[in-house]
Amino acid sequence: MDWPDTEDGRYARVYLEPMMLDGTQSFMSNVETTLLLARIDDLVIPLTVNDTEYDNAYVCSPYTHYVSYAKQELTMLQKPVLEKGLSVLLSLIGWGMKQSQINKVVHVNNWLLSTNLYPAMSGEQAECLLTAVQERYPEHVIVFRSLCPGLHPDLTVRLTEVGCRLIPSRQIYLYHAHDPNFGNSKSRWLLKRDYELLGKHGYEFVSELDMTDADIPRIVELYKLLYLEKYSYHNPQFTERFIAAALASGTLRLYGLRKEGCLDAVMGYFCRNGIMTTPLFGYDTAVPQSVGLYRMLSACLIGQARENGHLLHESAGAAQFKRNRGAVADFEYSAVYDRHLSWGRRWCWLLLDRLLNRIGVPLMRRMKL
Repeated sequence: MDWPDTEDGRYARVYLEPMMLDGTQSFMSNVETTLLLARIDDLVIPLTVNDTEYDNAYVCSPYTHYVSYAKQELTMLQKPVLEKGLSVLLSLIGWGMKQSQINKVVHVNNWLLSTNLYPAMSGEQAECLLTAVQERYPEHVIVFRSLCPGLHPDLTVRLTEVGCRLIPSRQIYLYHAHDPNFGNSKSRWLLKRDYELLGKHGYEFVSELDMTDADIPRIVELYKLLYLEKYSYHNPQFTERFIAAALASGTLRLYGLRKEGCLDAVMGYFCRNGIMTTPLFGYDTAVPQSVGLYRMLSACLIGQARENGHLLHESAGAAQFKRNRGAVADFEYSAVYDRHLSWGRRWCWLLLDRLLNRIGVPLMRRMKL
């Protein structure tokens, strides 16, 4: 690989090359995929190729995303009768999706994280990648995950023009922390109160410079307690090697909350093209909720976004909490290209398109999920 000598090129090399050499499961135990690289101009774009792998993390498995993970999130509706009916419906749809080989897919710009940030890619470059992938993998659906029309207008417009469906994946929350007028008086008061909890409870906000290899198992544990045990094991399951690589190479900027020598909360973020996101976030869920570890860590994260001058992509979940602190809701989509395939392969994507755009999105907006 002729790695471009650019900031994005250097980042891609330190992040992707070890996975190319040793396999993705060394870094994320539930991510089984073929990882490839595409270079277009000065951009290095990771591609993942899958065929079945129905137990994969949702970052590589549409089945996991739209069926397995969706079933777990039905409890958010707090309507038992509706939850049961939708669970049965998802099981039926899931059976049909397996028959139509929904996981026979190539994901473009897949960094194997909950949110794939995009480099400064033009719509023309995205179309060129789409054409090249279709030629090499004529039996696969081609998917660009993590697209938000408000953040990626050129990409979404161009990919739609060449025949991609925009299929909703989740409602996300964006903090325009780089804007001096970010939030309102209430959100600013809440963030100030959240941040003051550090002093109240004796926590120190520490960076990776204050972390050592001895902290690695604890970081994995804290992520597991929140993202896996509280939310879902369908999220990427980071290994100690992933954390060690992040600490050594800086592919994630790691920060945490430490008290009396014990690390009780951790976050890891990265930035690209003016946007910042945190695929690593966790805290000790055994600490009483009244202490406010989540509130403290979130306040520190927003502070980092403000200092860096970045828009903060805060992913999904904790909707009301984020809204109260100035986040703006938006929707994230997958651009799906399946026009080259038979109707037997395409019907499930058409169904997702109709169900999610006509029913799912209005429901999520109304319930503010």
